[in-house]
Amino acid sequence: MAPRTARSKLLDAAAARFYARGVAATGIDAITADAGVAKMSLYNNFASKADLVAAYLDRRQQEFLERHRRRLAALPADAGPGARALAVFDAYRDHAAGVDGFRGCGLLNAAGELASDDPARALVARQKDEVETLLREALAPRDDAAPLAEHLALLLEGAMVRGGLDGDTDRLDRARHHAAVLLGESAPG
Repeated sequence: MAPRTARSKLLDAAAARFYARGVAATGIDAITADAGVAKMSLYNNFASKADLVAAYLDRRQQEFLERHRRRLAALPADAGPGARALAVFDAYRDHAAGVDGFRGCGLLNAAGELASDDPARALVARQKDEVETLLREALAPRDDAAPLAEHLALLLEGAMVRGGLDGDTDRLDRARHHAAVLLGESAPG
Protein backbone atom coordinates (compact mmCIF):
# COMPACT_ATOMS: atom_id res chain seq x y z
CA MET A 1 0.00 0.00 0.00
CA ALA A 2 1.33 3.43 -0.94
CA PRO A 3 1.95 5.87 1.89
CA ARG A 4 -0.80 8.39 2.45
CA THR A 5 -0.11 11.86 1.17
CA ALA A 6 -0.38 14.99 3.27
CA ARG A 7 -3.45 15.91 1.20
CA SER A 8 -5.11 12.59 2.01
CA LYS A 9 -4.27 12.91 5.70
CA LEU A 10 -5.68 16.43 5.76
CA LEU A 11 -8.88 15.36 3.99
CA ASP A 12 -9.31 12.45 6.40
CA ALA A 13 -8.83 14.71 9.41
CA ALA A 14 -11.10 17.40 7.99
CA ALA A 15 -13.80 14.86 7.15
CA ALA A 16 -13.83 13.48 10.69
CA ARG A 17 -13.84 16.92 12.29
CA PHE A 18 -16.30 18.58 9.90
CA TYR A 19 -18.76 15.73 10.27
CA ALA A 20 -18.49 15.40 14.06
CA ARG A 21 -18.10 19.06 15.04
CA GLY A 22 -19.16 21.13 12.05
CA VAL A 23 -17.32 23.26 9.55
CA ALA A 24 -17.43 26.54 11.47
CA ALA A 25 -16.38 24.96 14.78
CA THR A 26 -13.36 23.25 13.21
CA GLY A 27 -10.17 25.24 13.02
CA ILE A 28 -7.20 24.68 10.78
CA ASP A 29 -4.96 23.95 13.77
CA ALA A 30 -7.16 21.03 14.85
CA ILE A 31 -7.15 19.59 11.34
CA THR A 32 -3.38 19.81 10.93
CA ALA A 33 -2.86 18.32 14.42
CA ASP A 34 -5.22 15.43 13.69
CA ALA A 35 -3.53 14.88 10.32
CA GLY A 36 -0.08 14.97 11.89
CA VAL A 37 1.20 17.44 9.32
CA ALA A 38 2.62 20.95 9.45
CA LYS A 39 0.25 23.86 8.89
CA MET A 40 2.20 24.73 5.74
CA SER A 41 1.15 21.33 4.31
CA LEU A 42 -2.43 22.48 4.46
CA TYR A 43 -1.69 25.61 2.47
CA ASN A 44 0.48 23.65 0.03
CA ASN A 45 -2.56 21.48 -0.74
CA PHE A 46 -5.50 23.85 -0.29
CA ALA A 47 -5.68 27.56 -1.07
CA SER A 48 -7.90 28.21 1.96
CA LYS A 49 -10.24 26.58 4.43
CA ALA A 50 -13.02 27.15 1.88
CA ASP A 51 -11.00 25.11 -0.63
CA LEU A 52 -10.62 22.35 1.96
CA VAL A 53 -14.38 22.41 2.63
CA ALA A 54 -15.09 22.09 -1.10
CA ALA A 55 -12.66 19.16 -1.36
CA TYR A 56 -14.35 17.52 1.64
CA LEU A 57 -17.79 17.90 0.04
CA ASP A 58 -16.56 16.54 -3.27
CA ARG A 59 -14.90 13.58 -1.58
CA ARG A 60 -18.08 12.68 0.33
CA GLN A 61 -20.08 12.78 -2.90
CA GLN A 62 -17.51 10.63 -4.69
CA GLU A 63 -17.63 8.09 -1.83
CA PHE A 64 -21.42 7.96 -2.15
CA LEU A 65 -21.24 7.56 -5.93
CA GLU A 66 -18.79 4.69 -5.56
CA ARG A 67 -21.13 2.95 -3.11
CA HIS A 68 -23.97 3.51 -5.57
CA ARG A 69 -21.92 1.99 -8.42
CA ARG A 70 -21.23 -1.07 -6.27
CA ARG A 71 -24.93 -1.40 -5.42
CA LEU A 72 -25.90 -1.20 -9.09
CA ALA A 73 -23.22 -3.73 -10.05
CA ALA A 74 -24.64 -6.17 -7.50
CA LEU A 75 -28.13 -6.06 -9.05
CA PRO A 76 -29.21 -8.77 -11.48
CA ALA A 77 -28.86 -7.77 -15.13
CA ASP A 78 -32.64 -7.72 -15.51
CA ALA A 79 -33.27 -5.49 -12.47
CA GLY A 80 -36.19 -3.18 -13.06
CA PRO A 81 -36.55 0.53 -12.39
CA GLY A 82 -37.73 0.04 -8.82
CA ALA A 83 -34.73 -2.07 -7.84
CA ARG A 84 -32.37 0.42 -9.50
CA ALA A 85 -34.00 3.31 -7.62
CA LEU A 86 -33.75 1.44 -4.33
CA ALA A 87 -30.02 1.06 -4.99
CA VAL A 88 -29.75 4.80 -4.33
CA PHE A 89 -31.39 4.31 -0.92
CA ASP A 90 -29.10 1.37 -0.23
CA ALA A 91 -26.03 3.40 -1.12
CA TYR A 92 -27.14 6.10 1.34
CA ARG A 93 -27.63 3.44 4.00
CA ASP A 94 -24.18 1.97 3.26
CA HIS A 95 -22.66 5.43 3.52
CA ALA A 96 -24.42 6.13 6.82
CA ALA A 97 -23.44 2.73 8.26
CA GLY A 98 -19.77 3.60 7.71
CA VAL A 99 -19.95 6.69 9.94
CA ASP A 100 -19.22 6.83 13.65
CA GLY A 101 -21.77 8.96 15.49
CA PHE A 102 -24.35 9.33 12.72
CA ARG A 103 -25.35 12.99 12.32
CA GLY A 104 -27.20 12.81 9.02
CA CYS A 105 -25.94 14.02 5.69
CA GLY A 106 -22.51 15.61 5.90
CA LEU A 107 -23.25 17.63 2.78
CA LEU A 108 -26.47 19.11 4.16
CA ASN A 109 -24.89 19.67 7.57
CA ALA A 110 -22.06 21.65 6.00
CA ALA A 111 -24.40 23.58 3.69
CA GLY A 112 -26.53 24.57 6.69
CA GLU A 113 -23.53 26.32 8.23
CA LEU A 114 -22.57 28.30 5.16
CA ALA A 115 -23.82 31.67 3.96
CA SER A 116 -26.50 31.53 1.29
CA ASP A 117 -24.09 32.84 -1.35
CA ASP A 118 -21.19 30.54 -0.42
CA PRO A 119 -20.02 28.57 -3.48
CA ALA A 120 -19.91 25.39 -1.38
CA ARG A 121 -23.70 25.61 -0.91
CA ALA A 122 -24.10 25.65 -4.69
CA LEU A 123 -21.82 22.60 -4.82
CA VAL A 124 -24.07 20.75 -2.36
CA ALA A 125 -27.16 21.74 -4.37
CA ARG A 126 -25.54 20.30 -7.51
CA GLN A 127 -24.68 17.12 -5.61
CA LYS A 128 -28.27 16.74 -4.44
CA ASP A 129 -29.45 17.35 -8.00
CA GLU A 130 -27.09 14.55 -9.02
CA VAL A 131 -28.81 12.16 -6.58
CA GLU A 132 -32.23 13.09 -7.99
CA THR A 133 -30.85 12.52 -11.49
CA LEU A 134 -29.64 9.06 -10.46
CA LEU A 135 -33.16 8.29 -9.27
CA ARG A 136 -34.73 9.67 -12.46
CA GLU A 137 -32.35 7.63 -14.63
CA ALA A 138 -33.03 4.52 -12.55
CA LEU A 139 -36.77 4.95 -13.04
CA ALA A 140 -36.56 5.40 -16.81
CA PRO A 141 -38.47 4.60 -18.96
CA ARG A 142 -41.42 5.11 -16.61
CA ASP A 143 -43.68 7.98 -17.67
CA ASP A 144 -43.64 9.33 -14.12
CA ALA A 145 -39.84 9.07 -13.69
CA ALA A 146 -39.23 12.79 -13.06
CA PRO A 147 -41.94 13.47 -10.44
CA LEU A 148 -41.36 10.11 -8.78
CA ALA A 149 -37.61 10.77 -8.62
CA GLU A 150 -38.31 14.10 -6.95
CA HIS A 151 -40.68 12.40 -4.48
CA LEU A 152 -38.09 9.73 -3.65
CA ALA A 153 -35.30 12.30 -3.32
CA LEU A 154 -37.40 14.29 -0.84
CA LEU A 155 -38.18 11.11 1.10
CA LEU A 156 -34.51 10.15 1.17
CA GLU A 157 -33.19 13.58 2.16
CA GLY A 158 -35.89 13.97 4.81
CA ALA A 159 -34.88 10.62 6.29
CA MET A 160 -31.26 11.76 6.37
CA VAL A 161 -32.15 14.98 8.17
CA ARG A 162 -34.40 13.30 10.73
CA GLY A 163 -31.98 10.40 11.13
CA GLY A 164 -29.24 12.90 11.84
CA LEU A 165 -31.37 14.52 14.52
CA ASP A 166 -32.19 11.12 16.00
CA GLY A 167 -28.56 10.00 15.80
CA ASP A 168 -29.33 6.71 14.07
CA THR A 169 -30.16 5.25 10.70
CA ASP A 170 -33.62 3.84 11.51
CA ARG A 171 -35.29 6.60 9.47
CA LEU A 172 -33.23 5.56 6.44
CA ASP A 173 -34.44 2.00 6.84
CA ARG A 174 -38.03 3.18 7.07
CA ALA A 175 -37.63 5.52 4.10
CA ARG A 176 -36.30 2.63 2.04
CA HIS A 177 -39.27 0.53 3.07
CA HIS A 178 -41.71 3.31 2.10
CA ALA A 179 -39.93 3.75 -1.23
CA ALA A 180 -40.13 0.00 -1.88
CA VAL A 181 -43.87 0.02 -1.19
CA LEU A 182 -44.31 3.06 -3.44
CA LEU A 183 -42.34 1.33 -6.20
CA GLY A 184 -44.07 -2.03 -5.75
CA GLU A 185 -40.78 -3.73 -4.83
CA SER A 186 -40.00 -6.09 -1.99
CA ALA A 187 -38.72 -4.15 1.00
CA PRO A 188 -35.57 -6.12 2.04
CA GLY A 189 -32.33 -4.54 0.93
